[in-house]
Amino acid sequence: MKNQIIKSLRDINTCSEAVIWAEKFDSDQIAWNKCERADWMLWIAGKLCGERGSKNHRKVVLAACACARTALKFVPAKEKSPLKAILLTESYGRGADISREDLRAAADAADAAAHAAYAAARAVAAAYAADAAAHAAYAAADAADAVYAARAAYAVYAARAAYAAAYAADAAAYAADARAADAAERMKSLKKMAAIIRKIIPKVPQAGEDDA
Repeated sequence: MKNQIIKSLRDINTCSEAVIWAEKFDSDQIAWNKCERADWMLWIAGKLCGERGSKNHRKVVLAACACARTALKFVPAKEKSPLKAILLTESYGRGADISREDLRAAADAADAAAHAAYAAARAVAAAYAADAAAHAAYAAADAADAVYAARAAYAVYAARAAYAAAYAADAAAYAADARAADAAERMKSLKKMAAIIRKIIPKVPQAGEDDA
């Protein structure tokens, strides 16, 4: 059983650190229940969620939004685009027919807010928070973006829902880390978000499944 689990993780090109960690467990569900890395969980769920618009894809999007929401406290009250991106993306996650174009536009607005925050002194936490919201929306759009493809630092996250969803969790964690100036805070945040993800996706994702 364990060999099948590890083979499955390797088949979807899971990072070696995650594979080594998963080798400690006898079942994939136990590993899912014990995992404290929200970024790993969303990446794996995104890789296995199927086509855009599927029930599992919408679950991944809702989980990414829930992670991004944990970072909204770092966004200045006057900056509304990250919350707007999350609200629109959550609507898609709950079944609304939201176009890729509208989702990308919301993501781009949040991304612009992130860039503005990065440019401002002492606004790193706000920047990561806006980035988290942007990537939740990019996960819903689930398509390559020309602007992102041109940015080497983020290009890897542009092509698939898996990368964008995982980055939503990671950026939210980095928002907490930036505010606390403590790397341990990032891992604490990822652990908190892992529990949030399990409330939305309690069953370990499996390739080819689309839960009701």
